[in-house]
Amino acid sequence: MIVPVILSGGEGRRLWPLSSPERPKQFLALAGDETLLQQTVRRLIEPAMFAPAIIIGGLGQRFLIAEQLRAAGLAADRIVLEPRGRNTAPAMAVGALLAAERDPEALILSAHADASIPDAAAFRATVAAGTPAAEAGRVVLFGVRPTFPATGYGYIEPGAPIDGAAHEVARFIEKPDAATAETLVAAGCLWNSGLFLMRASRLIEELARHEPAVLAAARAALAAAETDADFLRLDPAAFAAAPSISIDHAVMERTDRAAVVAADFEWSDIGAWSAVWEAQPHDAAGNAVRGRAVLDDTQRCLVFSEGPLVAACGVSDLIIVATPERVLVVPRGRDQQVRSLAERADEA
Repeated sequence: MIVPVILSGGEGRRLWPLSSPERPKQFLALAGDETLLQQTVRRLIEPAMFAPAIIIGGLGQRFLIAEQLRAAGLAADRIVLEPRGRNTAPAMAVGALLAAERDPEALILSAHADASIPDAAAFRATVAAGTPAAEAGRVVLFGVRPTFPATGYGYIEPGAPIDGAAHEVARFIEKPDAATAETLVAAGCLWNSGLFLMRASRLIEELARHEPAVLAAARAALAAAETDADFLRLDPAAFAAAPSISIDHAVMERTDRAAVVAADFEWSDIGAWSAVWEAQPHDAAGNAVRGRAVLDDTQRCLVFSEGPLVAACGVSDLIIVATPERVLVVPRGRDQQVRSLAERADEA
């Protein structure tokens, strides 16, 4: 059985004004009728393949997580609450230790709660293809075949084949410039999805080797954790001692056991409003509309309203987002500037 560890602690601001620290994007319905968290939990329901998931989220998200699971008729093995964000390595360390308590040889699958993967069957088939390498002790990453030369994603260059699906990792490439991204795509490199599969014991060993302070803090935070209804509250002082580091930097880029499997599913981290536009159904003019809107002579726009009626005429390639308190209007090609715009708006 594979134990999914769902990371739900993000507090992204790139989807302002809809997303906020109080309601991050994983709790929003951005790529369908269910929220990204609900979709993540649902595609990991396959009793023959997955054990009930461990969800790790922020202390302030506890009621959001519980309510969204209840509303969708979903459940988790346990909901672990981080007293403060320390990036993904400490969170995954906690998940691996919990999984290993029940079965030291259990496989764990990382899953970010804020990504969109429309085809659950293709997702499960890809995970199954990576399972033999993970059972053999490999750290298996799932790389997504690029659909365009993205500059906002990291890349993985596959190396020599290991088995029918897995390859060695030749190198990791951080977010490239546009010219480099085109070269990487042409060379067959894959987007780094952040999804990985390995034995819980393997991750514990890798952390002990490369980031022992992360592992020690996770152990201490679990040893002093408190159970509160459906939640497991990590000890604040112990968890605060963990270095703030991503699992990529802590393990993936340093291990000599890395392997990569090309994913046979569509994937998006929904990291900008243009990605939300891409994930929606479009009308004949390329517009995507959620909420109340009236459009005239409008092409390739995203209109996303939480209440107010939006009317647009004679415009194209815009992001228009309206909440009861705020309105965002930005060209789709400049949506990466939303984070800084949000910071300035909050100070106004």
